[in-house]
Amino acid sequence: MDTLTVTILGSGTGIPSLTRSSCSILLEITGDILLFDLGPGTMRRALEAGITIDRISYLFISHLHPDHTGELVNLIFACKYQGMEKRRNPLTIIGAKGIGKFYEGLRRVYGKWIEMDEDTLVIREMDNTKPDFMGFGPFDVNTMPMDHIESSIGFRVAVPDGTSLVYTGDTDYCKSVVELSRDTDLLICESALPDEMKVEGHLTPSLAGKIATEANVKALVLTHFYPECEGVDIEEQCRKTYKGNLMLAEDLMQFELSKKGMAERVTT
Repeated sequence: MDTLTVTILGSGTGIPSLTRSSCSILLEITGDILLFDLGPGTMRRALEAGITIDRISYLFISHLHPDHTGELVNLIFACKYQGMEKRRNPLTIIGAKGIGKFYEGLRRVYGKWIEMDEDTLVIREMDNTKPDFMGFGPFDVNTMPMDHIESSIGFRVAVPDGTSLVYTGDTDYCKSVVELSRDTDLLICESALPDEMKVEGHLTPSLAGKIATEANVKALVLTHFYPECEGVDIEEQCRKTYKGNLMLAEDLMQFELSKKGMAERVTT
């Protein structure tokens, strides 16, 4: 049976916080380490979780806002450090159409400091206008466009035994996020602001709960909390629309997904 271990590296936003780094998720699948988004603080949190950057094989970028891509330059620069153990596998970066152009723009600024050989840095683009799919051997990835900005896509990762999880990135309520999340074992969903502070392009706890209920997810983790969420009963707001297994993300919180689809809290 495949073992999926999920670590919340960052549960916050681009607003500096002593307790929440920018939104980032780490997923371990039988030896492969997948990273979803990498805003400020991601690499330090990965080290705190016991993961060195040379072990990261896949980087999935949900969209191109700085709080989700801010450490990309630092990650590639660090991978070139001569004292670091040689990478075991190429670093494959997966994002919506335009991620290659985004990297080229960074390369024009930083030059050789973030240039890597073609066999050690691979960039793959997903369609951000309709559902898309890529197979990566031990796991498959489905994507759908999210309602945030043009480059926004959500990811669904599944292994052969049927276990799956969904990471929304940033999004507003939309049909595609419900379809992407249908019957998933774990939905990691943004919940940026309390219900009473709803803004376009982001979810609130009750809207995230509505998605989870409509999609029949087995467990829901809310994340991407702005400071306005502190001191608000986010769980109570989500419970207006969702009665299932619910957790509020904290940095370095960890889960394991079993074949039965239960998300078990391992550490915080």
